[in-house]
Amino acid sequence: MKVTPYNNNQTKKKQVEEMFDNIAPTYNFLNHTLSLGIDKGWRNKVVRILRESNPSKILDIAAGTGDLSFAMLKLNPEKIMGIDLSNKMLEVGKIKVRKKNLEDKIEFSQGDSEDLIFENNSFDAVTCAFGVRNFENLDLGLSEMHRVLKNDAKIVILEFSQPKNKFISWSYNIYFKKILPTIGNLISKDKRAYTYLPDSVGNFPYGDNFLKHLKKAGFKNTKGRTVTFGIASIYSGEK
Repeated sequence: MKVTPYNNNQTKKKQVEEMFDNIAPTYNFLNHTLSLGIDKGWRNKVVRILRESNPSKILDIAAGTGDLSFAMLKLNPEKIMGIDLSNKMLEVGKIKVRKKNLEDKIEFSQGDSEDLIFENNSFDAVTCAFGVRNFENLDLGLSEMHRVLKNDAKIVILEFSQPKNKFISWSYNIYFKKILPTIGNLISKDKRAYTYLPDSVGNFPYGDNFLKHLKKAGFKNTKGRTVTFGIASIYSGEK
């Protein structure tokens, strides 16, 4: 599961941090444009899953510019804490928080998903959208998410997967490996960022293989569901 977007002498963690720092100014525009806005619907599905447990205190891992954090405001939680390796991505999110006067609801800070600063049993829910495939140590990151959850609390993860339908898979691979990197590189001026995306998806253990990692980390009642023909998947479980 080794994908190296930049310098082979750096850890994957450092490479990912630098990559997202580089594309932070154009990330929101590219993310929603290149996904044709479908990603917003996926996040709304995450919110609907969380609504069942009515979480009050939520930790959003790999929060980036805060798209999922803002979507989860529909749950009317007491507090959403978002962390990410990329400080520049978080700065974009912080600007949005200030503009919307949401400082009392959402807090962003730089943090490592594999070494969380929070105490055991701190959160009613933990989420991660399009971030777990960037973990340097997937099992360690999931174990940390398990540790900070309260008993019976829910984890919900949104991540890219690979369609099983041959035609959808063919179309998906052309878009992901040819069209998306070309447009992404032109706009973001980062030569590897949107090449890294399909590489990282291709190397990620999606579907039942990912559920095995969730179970290994200690989660119960694990479930995976595909969205939009299997382009992405939503995984859930409980502590």
